[in-house]
Amino acid sequence: MNKESSRKLLHRFRMAGIADGISFLVLLLVAMPLKYFFHFPEAVKVCGWIHGILFVGFLWFAFEVMGDFKKGLGWFAKAFAAAIIPLGTFVFDRQLKKEEAALSA
Repeated sequence: MNKESSRKLLHRFRMAGIADGISFLVLLLVAMPLKYFFHFPEAVKVCGWIHGILFVGFLWFAFEVMGDFKKGLGWFAKAFAAAIIPLGTFVFDRQLKKEEAALSA
């Protein structure tokens, strides 16, 4: 894979991580309170499905990046941990942003 396509893959991975992180925060900070304080469980159902799809997409991109950039299984475990910890994908994005900048230079 050439440098430009690798950079694009990394950028898509970053965007998937940001989308996953936002959906996780919406699920935790909006949908869960709606369910438990206002007895509106449909919010969790809808946000949960959206977050689940974005979570799987994030892990799919992580697997692709791992193969393309020859990252180890430890890196994939770090990406997985970032996906299940609130705000983790935003912290993980800092490292990815540096890698993307290095590819652009």
